[in-house]
Amino acid sequence: MTGFVDTARRVIRIEAEALNRLESSLNHDFDRAVDLLLNARGRVIVSGMGKSGHIARKIAATFASTGTPAHFVHPAEASHGDLGMMAQGDVVLVLSNSGETPELADLVAYTRRFAIPLIGVASRPGSTLLQQSDVALVLPEAEEACGTGIVPTSSTTMTLALGDALAVALMEHRAFTPEHFREFHPGGKLGARLSRVRDLMHTGDALPLVGIDTPMSDTLIEISQKGFGVAGVTGPDGTLAGIITDGDLRRKMDGLLSHRAAEVMTTTPRTIGPDALAEEAVALMTLPTPRITCLFVVDPDGAGAPLGLLHIHDCLRVGLG
Repeated sequence: MTGFVDTARRVIRIEAEALNRLESSLNHDFDRAVDLLLNARGRVIVSGMGKSGHIARKIAATFASTGTPAHFVHPAEASHGDLGMMAQGDVVLVLSNSGETPELADLVAYTRRFAIPLIGVASRPGSTLLQQSDVALVLPEAEEACGTGIVPTSSTTMTLALGDALAVALMEHRAFTPEHFREFHPGGKLGARLSRVRDLMHTGDALPLVGIDTPMSDTLIEISQKGFGVAGVTGPDGTLAGIITDGDLRRKMDGLLSHRAAEVMTTTPRTIGPDALAEEAVALMTLPTPRITCLFVVDPDGAGAPLGLLHIHDCLRVGLG
């Protein structure tokens, strides 16, 4: 069987043309819609029926994860009690390709009754939805990619892209950063990549620390008790003067217990600050010369005082490495 790739290319070409038309059609009404969303004292309620409902759910999720409180309300459920999920101070964004979806009637009427700002998205300027909306975003005429004109394809692609455009415009106005994004995405690979060292490091009594004059007998006890296989060595001023690893122990094995910590330590250990990304810490630990398993976290504003310890296993547990 052949020809499927040609079909796929035709669909993508048609939908790409629809997006080009959408881009060209945008005007000051888009600015008005963004202003309404920015000024919402409550939440953004996004609604739609059928395929538009699926797109509405995605738009609501995108808003919510990028700093604009939002949730989806199913229009049929709205008529059976969920209208109470909307309140003055909210802004409602309703999607309907035809603008005449009957299930939306109660929801639209509710916004008019209680003066809740309504943004409508539809392809027919004279439709009931857009006529009732405070801001009407009109989808341009575009061929559906199905070839029959009955399956929502280009129209839903344009609606989804319009929702993304609204979300990004709101993000840029609010100077939304990757750090903000992580607050809404603490789990998963993305959350792990945006984790800070301070989120994963060990602190306080868990830190294996000895002074420069500590006998190696006591240093070995500290290494064993804390369980990281290393010990940090601090100078008289409390800063990190060096680190003792298993490699250092092997190099000084002959007469090891006769030495002090300062005589065994490596004086230029790799360190990292608490606000660095955990992914950066993994990169430091996996450098080839040599690969290490721990990084001491030092205070960049306190002349290098040790604040914590990050082990490679801490990073692996959250999906890094």
